[in-house]
Amino acid sequence: MRWPKNWPIRPISPPPWTRQEPTWRGARPGLIAEALERALARPSGNWFVLAASSEITSAKPFGRHVAGQELVAWRTPDGELRVGPGACPHLGAPLCDAAVDGAALVCRWHGLSLGDKPTAGWARYPAYDDGVLAWVRLDRVGGEEPSEAPVLPQRPPLESSVSAVATVLGRCEPEDVVFNRLDPWHGAWFHPYSFAELRVLDASDFLVEVTFRLTKRIGVPVIARFSCPEPRTVVMHIVEGEGVGSVVETHATPIGPGRTAVIEATIAHSTRPGFAYARHVAGAVRPAMRWAAKRLWRDDIAYAERRFELRKDGRWPG
Repeated sequence: MRWPKNWPIRPISPPPWTRQEPTWRGARPGLIAEALERALARPSGNWFVLAASSEITSAKPFGRHVAGQELVAWRTPDGELRVGPGACPHLGAPLCDAAVDGAALVCRWHGLSLGDKPTAGWARYPAYDDGVLAWVRLDRVGGEEPSEAPVLPQRPPLESSVSAVATVLGRCEPEDVVFNRLDPWHGAWFHPYSFAELRVLDASDFLVEVTFRLTKRIGVPVIARFSCPEPRTVVMHIVEGEGVGSVVETHATPIGPGRTAVIEATIAHSTRPGFAYARHVAGAVRPAMRWAAKRLWRDDIAYAERRFELRKDGRWPG
């Protein structure tokens, strides 16, 4: 059957898994390590991804540790993001269990109200909502020159896109996550259920040709570029093929010593008329997008944890 040229999907017939072209020669440890070193040298302005924007509401506080700091986040009635220390300055009660009262939090232990005014050393942190992710600036932790806003990658217009955020926790450090993401060579070997026909076109530019599997014999071929806008983020941009402009942002947020949250935002975009329907049913599409991201990261977090253990024991190659 002649396959229509304007269809974004294509029939595929990759070789059996063991007969794929080996990629270990291209995946040079030094090349990936140099890319990691360049990423770690980039400024972050002391900004850390806290959570998906949708996880933080005005109904109840949201709690998470970032770089060993207990944090609480909530929204004012007009939707403004607020972030502060997660322990009440009175007797240390967890503010993730507090009540939201307008723009303030009210501690449930003794009724202390905490909001815009610093109280007993408790003061809000700078926060930023980019429409997909919620960020917090921790100057004492980051130790860099602070910036007014986080370093964001180029994204498609959010109003004409579908976005979803998945979070996976791992026993590793952010650099292990970034190293893993800067190794596209492992895609078709380690994730054969998702990727086929993977070829690195330009190792210096991390330009990759790959087919995203829909079924065993049907896939979507694209060309993607990987880059690091800041030290804890790796972005995959679709630069050719279906969904040009779409991005997958992998953010590695330290939680505590040897603990990292991988917070991955997928922002899908297409100029095809049918994509408007996907936006119309975004509520049904997002769970599938999150499931696909978590499926990959269940494998990749094991890869990152393995690297962390080898580094910790002094056994990491190269």
